[in-house]
Amino acid sequence: MSLSKLLSAAVVAAALLSARAASALDTPAMTKMLQVIDDRQRNGGDYKALVYLEQKEKDKTDVAREAWVYRRDADDKLMILFSKPKGEAGKGYLRLDKNLWSYDPNVGKWERRTERERIAGTDSRRADFDESRLAEEFEPSDKGEETLGKYKVHHLILKAKANIDVAYPLVELWIDVESGNILKRQEFALSGRLMRTLYYPTWRKLFSESKNADVWFPDQIRIYDEVEKANSTVIAIKSVDLHSLEANLFTKAWLESKSR
Repeated sequence: MSLSKLLSAAVVAAALLSARAASALDTPAMTKMLQVIDDRQRNGGDYKALVYLEQKEKDKTDVAREAWVYRRDADDKLMILFSKPKGEAGKGYLRLDKNLWSYDPNVGKWERRTERERIAGTDSRRADFDESRLAEEFEPSDKGEETLGKYKVHHLILKAKANIDVAYPLVELWIDVESGNILKRQEFALSGRLMRTLYYPTWRKLFSESKNADVWFPDQIRIYDEVEKANSTVIAIKSVDLHSLEANLFTKAWLESKSR
């Protein structure tokens, strides 16, 4: 290669590095970005959503489920109660004091679960239904601005903070520069193995009287199992209600009563 071409290539490389550095975020800016994402998805009061889950697995018939998701963000409480199909009705999950419990009415038994629990055997996890806690649970680092399809995005790498229980300790996020919404998420085991890829095609917002601001939620979450490549799950959020729920709803007794 001629000297002029080498110099030209060096100038281009330097310009790219300079542009990347200019767009890089410092730690306070990244933390603020995560805090904004968390706050936008969090309600000052209660949250109730009707969701549909469609599970695809290799050599198996697709399975569709319906569930009600209840949250009380002020107390970090979560309940998932399945209503369809008939064989799943009455089963549920309850998050209390940072512990996740599952209930099967067929045996009348509660069992403690880990954060990696596959909700109802799907590719979903507890965090897919719960309020966002990115700033609380992770330390961010920046990979700069990129293009994802037609979107300009911030690409962040998140590492779980010490003594924080999460499903996966390493997470990568692609955040839309214009809207501030997450478009893509990848989750990795401690070994660095990619476990799940999630896409958030569209987001909606609903005004909350208790928060006096909008609450954002994804219309769909498309989850792809990166270990069992043929498996995937779609979570479709059909409706959201931000009015107050029953005071005693987040109890084992309440969930059990819905199974009788």
